[in-house]
Amino acid sequence: MPQAHMQETGREGTGPERAGSGVRRLVGGWQGPGIWRRGLVIAILALVLGLLMLLHSSIPNRVGNLGSLTETFLPWFGLLVPVLLVLAVLRRSATALIAVVLPAVAWVNLFGGLLTDKSGSGGNFTVVSHNVNAENPDPAGTARSLVASGADVVALEELSDASRYERALAGSYRYHSVQGTVGIWSKYPIADARPVDIRMGWTRALRATVNTPQGPVAVYVAHLPSVRVKFNAGFTAGQRDNSAAALGRAIAAEPVKKVVLLGDLNGTMNDRSLAPVTSQLRSAQGAAGDGFGFSWPASFPMARIDQIMVRGMDPKSAWTLPETGSDHLPVAARVKL
Repeated sequence: MPQAHMQETGREGTGPERAGSGVRRLVGGWQGPGIWRRGLVIAILALVLGLLMLLHSSIPNRVGNLGSLTETFLPWFGLLVPVLLVLAVLRRSATALIAVVLPAVAWVNLFGGLLTDKSGSGGNFTVVSHNVNAENPDPAGTARSLVASGADVVALEELSDASRYERALAGSYRYHSVQGTVGIWSKYPIADARPVDIRMGWTRALRATVNTPQGPVAVYVAHLPSVRVKFNAGFTAGQRDNSAAALGRAIAAEPVKKVVLLGDLNGTMNDRSLAPVTSQLRSAQGAAGDGFGFSWPASFPMARIDQIMVRGMDPKSAWTLPETGSDHLPVAARVKL
C-alpha cells in the first residue's frame, strides 16, 4: 500500500501542476531586477547598429572609402535586428529589448518606404538598361529578352562586340548608336549622339537626343568604373568617384528639360560618392518600384548598382527583368513624359 501511494503521488506531479510550474518559471524569469542587468552586451551591439544606420553619412571615406562601402550594403544591416531581438528574448533582458528598438526604427526610417509597392498605371515611355557582360555566352538570347520587354529605348553597357546585339535588335529598333562600350537602341529617331567624357581614357558613356512624340528626351547611358574591396586598401572607388563627378557636370549642363540616365553606376543611391549624379535626378525605382530592385549579382542580387534616373518626367513603374546570360539583371522603368 505505501508503494502504491507513492506511485499515485508521482503521477499527479506530471499533470497540470507541472505545466503550471513551467509557466511560472517562464514568467518569473522576466521579473525582478535581473531583467535590467542581463543582456548588456546585446544592448550595446543594438545601440551600435542603430547609430551606424542613423549616422552612416558621418562615417569617413578617408580610410578605405569605409563610408561608401557601408552605404552600399546598408539595407542588409536590417537582418541583424531580428537576430538581436531573438537574443534579447532568450536572455530575458528588458534592457536589450528596449535597445533593439533603435536599429529597428532606424532601418524602417531609411528603407521602410521601399517595402511597399509604389508602381502605378499609366506612362508613355518605357526604358530598359542592361549591363550585358562582355563575356555573355548568349547575346542573341539576351537581346530577345530585352525586346520582349516592349521598351521604347534600350541601353546596353559593357559591349565587347556590339555587332552581336545590333543584328539581334535591328528588327525591333530602327535607330541606334554605339559609342565605345555603351549603346542605345530606340524606336524613335535619335539625334546628337556623342560620347561623354567621364575621365577614363576610353568611351564608356554617351548622350543622345531621342525625339519622342511628346518631345525631345536627353538620354545618357553610362558605365562607371568598377569598384573593389581589398583587405589592404579597403573600398577602392577613386576612379569611379571621379567619373561620377564628370558625369554629373555633363548632366548639369544639359539644356534639354527631360533627361533620363540609364546605366551601371557601380554604386547604390545611398552611396554619397555618387551625389554629383543622384542629387540632380530622381530614382525611378525609389519613386515607383516594388521593393529594393537589387540587380547584382544576377544569381543572388545583393545591391542595386544598375540605375534608371530621370528629370522632368514622372516615374510610374520600375522593375527588374528576368536573368539573362549576364551577371547583372536588366532594369526597366515606365515614365510619363
